[in-house]
Amino acid sequence: MPASAPLSSPAIDDSAPPPVSVSGPAHRLRVTALMAGSCLPVLGAVLIAPVLPKMQDHFASIPGAKALVPLALTVPALALALLAPFAGVIVDRLGRKRLLLVATVLYALFGTAPLWLDSLGAIIASRALVGVTEAAIMTCCTTLIGDYYSGHRRVKYLALQTMCASAAATAFFVLGGAAGAAGWRVPFWVYAVSLLLAPMLALALPSPAVREATERATEGVQPARRPFPWRQMAGICALTFFGATVFYTVPVEMAYLLDGLGVENTGVIGLATAVASAATVAGAITFARLKRSPDPMMPTVFAICAAGFGVMFLAGSVPLLVVGAVINCLGTGMLLPALLTSAMSRLEYRDRGRGTGLWMAAYFGGCFVCPLVLLAVESAVGTLAGAVGLLGLASAAVALGLLVARRRAWNPARTASA
Repeated sequence: MPASAPLSSPAIDDSAPPPVSVSGPAHRLRVTALMAGSCLPVLGAVLIAPVLPKMQDHFASIPGAKALVPLALTVPALALALLAPFAGVIVDRLGRKRLLLVATVLYALFGTAPLWLDSLGAIIASRALVGVTEAAIMTCCTTLIGDYYSGHRRVKYLALQTMCASAAATAFFVLGGAAGAAGWRVPFWVYAVSLLLAPMLALALPSPAVREATERATEGVQPARRPFPWRQMAGICALTFFGATVFYTVPVEMAYLLDGLGVENTGVIGLATAVASAATVAGAITFARLKRSPDPMMPTVFAICAAGFGVMFLAGSVPLLVVGAVINCLGTGMLLPALLTSAMSRLEYRDRGRGTGLWMAAYFGGCFVCPLVLLAVESAVGTLAGAVGLLGLASAAVALGLLVARRRAWNPARTASA
Protein backbone atom coordinates (compact mmCIF):
# COMPACT_ATOMS: atom_id res chain seq x y z
CA MET A 1 0.00 0.00 0.00
CA PRO A 2 1.50 3.38 -0.94
CA ALA A 3 0.94 4.82 2.49
CA SER A 4 3.23 2.27 4.13
CA ALA A 5 6.43 4.05 3.12
CA PRO A 6 6.75 7.56 4.55
CA LEU A 7 8.29 10.10 2.25
CA SER A 8 10.84 12.65 3.29
CA SER A 9 10.04 16.29 2.53
CA PRO A 10 12.85 17.91 0.58
CA ALA A 11 13.15 21.62 1.16
CA ILE A 12 12.39 23.93 -1.74
CA ASP A 13 15.64 25.68 -2.62
CA ASP A 14 15.53 29.04 -4.43
CA SER A 15 19.25 29.74 -4.17
CA ALA A 16 20.28 28.21 -7.52
CA PRO A 17 20.22 30.72 -10.41
CA PRO A 18 17.93 29.73 -13.32
CA PRO A 19 19.84 28.50 -16.41
CA VAL A 20 17.52 30.41 -18.78
CA SER A 21 15.86 33.81 -18.78
CA VAL A 22 12.72 34.02 -16.64
CA SER A 23 11.23 37.14 -18.20
CA GLY A 24 10.69 38.66 -21.60
CA PRO A 25 9.17 37.38 -24.87
CA ALA A 26 11.52 34.38 -25.17
CA HIS A 27 10.57 33.19 -21.69
CA ARG A 28 6.85 33.58 -22.35
CA LEU A 29 7.11 31.73 -25.67
CA ARG A 30 9.11 28.93 -24.01
CA VAL A 31 6.56 28.49 -21.23
CA THR A 32 3.67 28.60 -23.69
CA ALA A 33 5.29 25.95 -25.88
CA LEU A 34 5.99 23.63 -22.95
CA MET A 35 2.48 24.00 -21.58
CA ALA A 36 0.94 23.38 -25.00
CA GLY A 37 3.09 20.28 -25.46
CA SER A 38 2.03 19.01 -22.04
CA CYS A 39 -1.61 19.23 -23.14
CA LEU A 40 -1.21 16.74 -25.99
CA PRO A 41 -1.28 13.60 -23.78
CA VAL A 42 -4.38 15.03 -22.08
CA LEU A 43 -5.97 15.41 -25.50
CA GLY A 44 -5.29 11.73 -26.09
CA ALA A 45 -6.84 10.79 -22.78
CA VAL A 46 -10.12 12.73 -22.69
CA LEU A 47 -11.13 13.79 -26.19
CA ILE A 48 -12.98 10.60 -27.06
CA ALA A 49 -14.36 9.94 -23.57
CA PRO A 50 -17.79 11.45 -24.37
CA VAL A 51 -18.20 9.22 -27.46
CA LEU A 52 -17.33 5.91 -25.78
CA PRO A 53 -21.01 4.89 -25.51
CA LYS A 54 -21.45 5.58 -29.25
CA MET A 55 -18.31 3.60 -30.06
CA GLN A 56 -19.63 0.75 -27.97
CA ASP A 57 -22.91 0.81 -29.88
CA HIS A 58 -21.02 0.84 -33.21
CA PHE A 59 -18.92 -2.18 -32.28
CA ALA A 60 -21.64 -3.97 -30.29
CA SER A 61 -21.39 -7.03 -32.55
CA ILE A 62 -17.69 -7.49 -31.72
CA PRO A 63 -17.13 -10.11 -28.97
CA GLY A 64 -15.86 -8.46 -25.80
CA ALA A 65 -16.67 -4.94 -27.04
CA LYS A 66 -17.68 -3.84 -23.52
CA ALA A 67 -14.07 -4.29 -22.37
CA LEU A 68 -12.33 -3.49 -25.68
CA VAL A 69 -13.95 -0.11 -26.42
CA PRO A 70 -12.71 1.50 -23.15
CA LEU A 71 -9.23 0.28 -24.15
CA ALA A 72 -9.36 2.72 -27.07
CA LEU A 73 -9.32 5.43 -24.41
CA THR A 74 -6.86 3.87 -21.98
CA VAL A 75 -4.38 1.88 -24.11
CA PRO A 76 -2.32 5.03 -24.81
CA ALA A 77 -1.80 5.23 -21.05
CA LEU A 78 -0.58 1.61 -21.02
CA ALA A 79 1.88 2.25 -23.85
CA LEU A 80 3.01 5.42 -22.13
CA ALA A 81 3.46 3.61 -18.81
CA LEU A 82 5.53 0.83 -20.38
CA LEU A 83 7.71 3.09 -22.50
CA ALA A 84 8.14 6.20 -20.33
CA PRO A 85 11.19 4.80 -18.46
CA PHE A 86 12.88 4.04 -21.78
CA ALA A 87 11.92 7.47 -23.07
CA GLY A 88 13.51 8.92 -19.94
CA VAL A 89 16.79 7.13 -20.62
CA ILE A 90 16.73 8.31 -24.25
CA VAL A 91 16.03 11.85 -23.10
CA ASP A 92 19.09 11.82 -20.83
CA ARG A 93 21.34 10.38 -23.54
CA LEU A 94 20.14 11.92 -26.81
CA GLY A 95 18.63 15.21 -25.72
CA ARG A 96 15.17 16.59 -25.12
CA LYS A 97 14.38 18.75 -28.11
CA ARG A 98 15.06 16.32 -30.97
CA LEU A 99 12.93 13.57 -29.45
CA LEU A 100 10.14 16.02 -28.63
CA LEU A 101 9.87 17.32 -32.21
CA VAL A 102 9.80 13.87 -33.81
CA ALA A 103 7.19 12.62 -31.34
CA THR A 104 4.98 15.67 -31.90
CA VAL A 105 4.78 15.03 -35.65
CA LEU A 106 4.12 11.29 -35.24
CA TYR A 107 1.42 12.10 -32.71
CA ALA A 108 -0.71 13.67 -35.45
CA LEU A 109 -0.19 10.70 -37.78
CA PHE A 110 -1.21 8.05 -35.26
CA GLY A 111 -3.89 10.16 -33.59
CA THR A 112 -5.90 10.68 -36.78
CA ALA A 113 -5.55 7.05 -37.95
CA PRO A 114 -8.99 5.94 -36.56
CA LEU A 115 -10.60 8.26 -39.10
CA TRP A 116 -9.78 5.69 -41.79
CA LEU A 117 -9.71 2.44 -39.80
CA ASP A 118 -12.73 0.14 -39.60
CA SER A 119 -11.34 -2.60 -37.37
CA LEU A 120 -11.63 -2.16 -33.60
CA GLY A 121 -8.34 -4.03 -33.20
CA ALA A 122 -6.58 -1.69 -35.64
CA ILE A 123 -8.01 1.34 -33.85
CA ILE A 124 -6.72 0.08 -30.52
CA ALA A 125 -3.29 -0.56 -32.13
CA SER A 126 -3.18 3.00 -33.46
CA ARG A 127 -4.10 4.26 -30.01
CA ALA A 128 -1.18 2.30 -28.57
CA LEU A 129 1.13 4.11 -31.01
CA VAL A 130 -0.35 7.39 -29.81
CA GLY A 131 0.76 6.34 -26.34
CA VAL A 132 4.31 5.77 -27.63
CA THR A 133 4.49 9.37 -28.83
CA GLU A 134 2.84 10.62 -25.65
CA ALA A 135 5.55 8.92 -23.58
CA ALA A 136 8.19 10.94 -25.39
CA ILE A 137 6.24 14.22 -25.40
CA MET A 138 5.27 14.21 -21.73
CA THR A 139 8.67 13.03 -20.52
CA CYS A 140 10.47 15.67 -22.59
CA CYS A 141 8.19 18.56 -21.57
CA THR A 142 8.28 17.71 -17.86
CA THR A 143 12.04 17.13 -17.90
CA LEU A 144 12.60 20.47 -19.63
CA ILE A 145 10.58 22.26 -16.95
CA GLY A 146 12.86 20.66 -14.38
CA ASP A 147 15.92 21.67 -16.43
CA TYR A 148 14.97 25.29 -16.99
CA TYR A 149 13.60 26.16 -13.54
CA SER A 150 14.28 25.42 -9.87
CA GLY A 151 12.90 26.19 -6.41
CA HIS A 152 9.47 27.80 -6.13
CA ARG A 153 9.66 28.77 -9.79
CA ARG A 154 9.75 25.06 -10.68
CA VAL A 155 6.81 24.41 -8.33
CA LYS A 156 4.94 27.22 -10.06
CA TYR A 157 5.47 25.85 -13.57
CA LEU A 158 4.79 22.24 -12.63
CA ALA A 159 1.51 23.42 -11.09
CA LEU A 160 0.90 25.51 -14.20
CA GLN A 161 1.46 22.36 -16.26
CA THR A 162 -1.35 20.65 -14.35
CA MET A 163 -3.54 23.75 -14.63
CA CYS A 164 -3.08 23.98 -18.39
CA ALA A 165 -3.60 20.25 -18.87
CA SER A 166 -6.77 20.39 -16.76
CA ALA A 167 -8.06 23.47 -18.56
CA ALA A 168 -7.35 21.74 -21.85
CA ALA A 169 -9.19 18.66 -20.57
CA THR A 170 -12.18 20.86 -19.79
CA ALA A 171 -12.16 22.27 -23.30
CA PHE A 172 -11.53 18.87 -24.88
CA PHE A 173 -14.44 17.29 -23.01
CA VAL A 174 -16.76 19.96 -24.42
CA LEU A 175 -15.17 19.75 -27.87
CA GLY A 176 -15.28 15.96 -27.90
CA GLY A 177 -18.91 15.93 -26.81
CA ALA A 178 -19.93 18.52 -29.40
CA ALA A 179 -17.96 16.90 -32.21
CA GLY A 180 -19.23 13.47 -31.18
CA ALA A 181 -22.75 14.60 -31.99
CA ALA A 182 -21.70 14.42 -35.65
CA GLY A 183 -20.30 10.92 -35.27
CA TRP A 184 -17.88 9.07 -33.00
CA ARG A 185 -15.01 9.42 -35.50
CA VAL A 186 -15.14 13.20 -35.81
CA PRO A 187 -13.20 14.04 -32.59
CA PHE A 188 -10.11 12.25 -33.95
CA TRP A 189 -9.52 15.15 -36.37
CA VAL A 190 -8.38 17.26 -33.42
CA TYR A 191 -5.16 15.24 -33.09
CA ALA A 192 -3.81 17.02 -36.16
CA VAL A 193 -3.27 20.14 -34.00
CA SER A 194 0.17 18.81 -33.05
CA LEU A 195 1.38 19.64 -36.57
CA LEU A 196 0.86 23.31 -35.70
CA LEU A 197 2.67 22.93 -32.40
CA ALA A 198 5.87 21.34 -33.74
CA PRO A 199 7.25 24.56 -35.35
CA MET A 200 6.51 26.47 -32.16
CA LEU A 201 8.50 23.97 -30.10
CA ALA A 202 11.40 24.13 -32.55
CA LEU A 203 11.49 27.93 -32.29
CA ALA A 204 10.85 28.38 -28.57
CA LEU A 205 13.11 25.87 -26.85
CA PRO A 206 16.81 26.62 -26.24
CA SER A 207 19.34 24.90 -28.46
CA PRO A 208 21.27 21.80 -27.35
CA ALA A 209 24.34 23.97 -26.89
CA VAL A 210 22.54 26.03 -24.26
CA ARG A 211 21.53 22.90 -22.38
CA GLU A 212 25.04 21.48 -22.56
CA ALA A 213 26.33 24.70 -21.03
CA THR A 214 23.68 24.38 -18.34
CA GLU A 215 24.85 20.85 -17.58
CA ARG A 216 28.48 21.97 -17.26
CA ALA A 217 27.39 24.73 -14.89
CA THR A 218 25.42 22.23 -12.86
CA GLU A 219 28.44 19.94 -12.69
CA GLY A 220 30.49 22.86 -11.44
CA VAL A 221 28.09 23.41 -8.57
CA GLN A 222 27.71 19.70 -7.77
CA PRO A 223 30.93 17.93 -8.77
CA ALA A 224 30.15 14.73 -6.84
CA ARG A 225 27.25 12.86 -8.40
CA ARG A 226 25.08 10.96 -5.95
CA PRO A 227 23.59 7.54 -6.76
CA PHE A 228 20.16 7.44 -8.32
CA PRO A 229 17.59 7.68 -5.47
CA TRP A 230 15.86 4.37 -6.17
CA ARG A 231 14.33 3.99 -2.71
CA GLN A 232 12.81 7.46 -2.56
CA MET A 233 11.55 7.23 -6.15
CA ALA A 234 10.00 3.83 -5.42
CA GLY A 235 7.93 5.38 -2.61
CA ILE A 236 6.72 8.36 -4.62
CA CYS A 237 6.04 6.18 -7.70
CA ALA A 238 3.94 3.74 -5.66
CA LEU A 239 1.90 6.63 -4.29
CA THR A 240 1.61 8.10 -7.79
CA PHE A 241 0.30 4.80 -9.19
CA PHE A 242 -2.59 4.86 -6.74
CA GLY A 243 -3.06 8.60 -7.14
CA ALA A 244 -3.39 8.19 -10.91
CA THR A 245 -6.22 5.70 -10.39
CA VAL A 246 -7.95 8.29 -8.23
CA PHE A 247 -7.30 11.05 -10.76
CA TYR A 248 -8.52 9.13 -13.81
CA THR A 249 -11.79 7.84 -12.37
CA VAL A 250 -13.90 10.92 -13.12
CA PRO A 251 -12.63 11.46 -16.72
CA VAL A 252 -13.15 7.80 -17.66
CA GLU A 253 -16.27 6.83 -15.72
CA MET A 254 -18.29 10.06 -15.65
CA ALA A 255 -19.99 9.26 -18.96
CA TYR A 256 -21.05 5.84 -17.69
CA LEU A 257 -22.23 7.21 -14.34
CA LEU A 258 -24.31 9.82 -16.14
CA ASP A 259 -25.61 7.18 -18.52
CA GLY A 260 -26.70 5.18 -15.50
CA LEU A 261 -28.76 8.20 -14.39
CA GLY A 262 -30.46 8.38 -17.79
CA VAL A 263 -28.25 11.02 -19.51
CA GLU A 264 -27.44 9.91 -23.08
CA ASN A 265 -26.73 13.20 -24.90
CA THR A 266 -22.97 13.41 -25.59
CA GLY A 267 -23.02 17.21 -25.41
CA VAL A 268 -24.51 17.12 -21.91
CA ILE A 269 -22.05 14.42 -20.86
CA GLY A 270 -19.14 16.45 -22.17
CA LEU A 271 -20.37 19.61 -20.45
CA ALA A 272 -20.94 17.89 -17.11
CA THR A 273 -17.50 16.28 -17.20
CA ALA A 274 -15.96 19.62 -18.19
CA VAL A 275 -17.51 21.30 -15.15
CA ALA A 276 -15.93 18.67 -12.92
CA SER A 277 -12.62 18.97 -14.77
CA ALA A 278 -12.61 22.74 -14.22
CA ALA A 279 -12.28 22.01 -10.50
CA THR A 280 -8.95 20.34 -11.26
CA VAL A 281 -7.72 23.72 -12.51
CA ALA A 282 -8.87 25.33 -9.26
CA GLY A 283 -7.04 22.67 -7.28
CA ALA A 284 -3.81 23.24 -9.18
CA ILE A 285 -4.11 27.01 -8.67
CA THR A 286 -4.61 26.41 -4.96
CA PHE A 287 -1.50 24.24 -4.80
CA ALA A 288 0.63 26.81 -6.62
CA ARG A 289 -0.45 29.60 -4.27
CA LEU A 290 0.17 27.66 -1.07
CA LYS A 291 3.95 27.58 -1.73
CA ARG A 292 4.46 24.71 0.70
CA SER A 293 6.45 21.50 0.58
CA PRO A 294 4.15 18.97 -1.13
CA ASP A 295 4.55 15.93 1.13
CA PRO A 296 2.78 17.36 4.24
CA MET A 297 -0.23 18.14 2.06
CA MET A 298 -0.74 14.57 0.81
CA PRO A 299 -3.05 13.28 3.58
CA THR A 300 -5.42 16.25 3.23
CA VAL A 301 -5.45 16.00 -0.56
CA PHE A 302 -6.30 12.29 -0.54
CA ALA A 303 -9.02 12.98 2.06
CA ILE A 304 -10.63 15.55 -0.27
CA CYS A 305 -10.56 13.01 -3.12
CA ALA A 306 -12.18 10.43 -0.84
CA ALA A 307 -14.94 12.86 0.16
CA GLY A 308 -15.74 13.50 -3.50
CA PHE A 309 -16.01 9.78 -4.21
CA GLY A 310 -18.31 9.44 -1.22
CA VAL A 311 -20.72 12.05 -2.58
CA MET A 312 -20.63 10.42 -6.03
CA PHE A 313 -21.49 7.06 -4.45
CA LEU A 314 -24.49 8.53 -2.65
CA ALA A 315 -25.66 10.64 -5.62
CA GLY A 316 -29.13 9.82 -6.92
CA SER A 317 -29.34 12.77 -9.30
CA VAL A 318 -27.16 14.45 -11.90
CA PRO A 319 -26.52 17.68 -9.91
CA LEU A 320 -25.34 15.76 -6.84
CA LEU A 321 -23.13 13.53 -9.00
CA VAL A 322 -21.51 16.62 -10.52
CA VAL A 323 -20.98 18.12 -7.04
CA GLY A 324 -19.17 14.98 -5.93
CA ALA A 325 -17.05 14.98 -9.08
CA VAL A 326 -16.15 18.65 -8.50
CA ILE A 327 -15.00 17.90 -4.92
CA ASN A 328 -12.95 14.96 -6.14
CA CYS A 329 -11.37 16.94 -8.98
CA LEU A 330 -10.49 19.78 -6.60
CA GLY A 331 -8.40 17.24 -4.72
CA THR A 332 -6.85 15.67 -7.81
CA GLY A 333 -5.91 19.14 -9.07
CA MET A 334 -3.69 19.50 -5.99
CA LEU A 335 -2.62 15.86 -6.03
CA LEU A 336 -0.85 15.74 -9.39
CA PRO A 337 1.48 18.74 -8.97
CA ALA A 338 2.18 17.67 -5.38
CA LEU A 339 3.28 14.20 -6.51
CA LEU A 340 5.28 15.52 -9.46
CA THR A 341 7.00 18.27 -7.48
CA SER A 342 7.89 15.76 -4.79
CA ALA A 343 9.46 13.48 -7.41
CA MET A 344 11.37 16.24 -9.24
CA SER A 345 12.87 17.54 -5.98
CA ARG A 346 14.65 14.20 -5.57
CA LEU A 347 16.40 14.26 -8.97
CA GLU A 348 19.65 15.74 -10.29
CA TYR A 349 20.03 17.10 -13.82
CA ARG A 350 21.71 13.97 -15.22
CA ASP A 351 19.04 11.67 -13.80
CA ARG A 352 16.03 13.90 -14.38
CA GLY A 353 14.95 12.24 -17.62
CA ARG A 354 15.13 8.75 -16.13
CA GLY A 355 13.40 9.81 -12.93
CA THR A 356 10.68 11.65 -14.83
CA GLY A 357 10.19 8.58 -17.01
CA LEU A 358 9.71 6.39 -13.94
CA TRP A 359 7.19 8.84 -12.51
CA MET A 360 5.32 8.96 -15.82
CA ALA A 361 5.29 5.16 -15.95
CA ALA A 362 3.73 5.01 -12.48
CA TYR A 363 1.18 7.71 -13.29
CA PHE A 364 0.02 6.38 -16.64
CA GLY A 365 0.16 2.80 -15.37
CA GLY A 366 -2.38 3.84 -12.75
CA CYS A 367 -4.44 5.55 -15.45
CA PHE A 368 -4.49 2.36 -17.52
CA VAL A 369 -5.57 0.02 -14.73
CA CYS A 370 -8.20 2.46 -13.43
CA PRO A 371 -11.13 1.37 -15.67
CA LEU A 372 -10.10 -2.29 -15.41
CA VAL A 373 -10.05 -2.16 -11.61
CA LEU A 374 -13.39 -0.37 -11.50
CA LEU A 375 -14.87 -2.86 -13.97
CA ALA A 376 -13.73 -5.76 -11.78
CA VAL A 377 -15.03 -4.13 -8.61
CA GLU A 378 -18.31 -3.27 -10.35
CA SER A 379 -18.75 -6.95 -11.20
CA ALA A 380 -18.20 -7.81 -7.53
CA VAL A 381 -20.44 -5.16 -5.93
CA GLY A 382 -23.05 -4.87 -8.67
CA THR A 383 -22.89 -1.17 -9.58
CA LEU A 384 -20.32 1.31 -10.86
CA ALA A 385 -21.34 3.75 -8.12
CA GLY A 386 -20.49 1.07 -5.55
CA ALA A 387 -17.06 0.61 -7.13
CA VAL A 388 -16.46 4.35 -6.91
CA GLY A 389 -17.49 4.27 -3.26
CA LEU A 390 -14.95 1.54 -2.50
CA LEU A 391 -12.24 3.58 -4.24
CA GLY A 392 -13.22 6.43 -1.93
CA LEU A 393 -12.69 4.18 1.09
CA ALA A 394 -9.28 3.18 -0.26
CA SER A 395 -8.37 6.86 -0.73
CA ALA A 396 -9.39 7.59 2.85
CA ALA A 397 -7.25 4.68 4.05
CA VAL A 398 -4.24 6.01 2.13
CA ALA A 399 -4.80 9.48 3.63
CA LEU A 400 -4.90 7.99 7.12
CA GLY A 401 -1.85 5.84 6.46
CA LEU A 402 0.17 8.80 5.19
CA LEU A 403 -0.85 10.88 8.20
CA VAL A 404 0.16 8.16 10.68
CA ALA A 405 3.43 7.49 8.87
CA ARG A 406 4.28 11.17 8.79
CA ARG A 407 3.59 11.64 12.50
CA ARG A 408 5.74 8.62 13.34
CA ALA A 409 8.58 10.03 11.25
CA TRP A 410 8.14 13.50 12.75
CA ASN A 411 7.97 12.58 16.44
CA PRO A 412 11.37 10.80 16.67
CA ALA A 413 12.97 13.66 14.74
CA ARG A 414 11.46 16.15 17.19
CA THR A 415 12.66 14.09 20.17
CA ALA A 416 16.18 13.84 18.76
CA SER A 417 16.24 17.61 18.13
CA ALA A 418 15.15 18.31 21.71
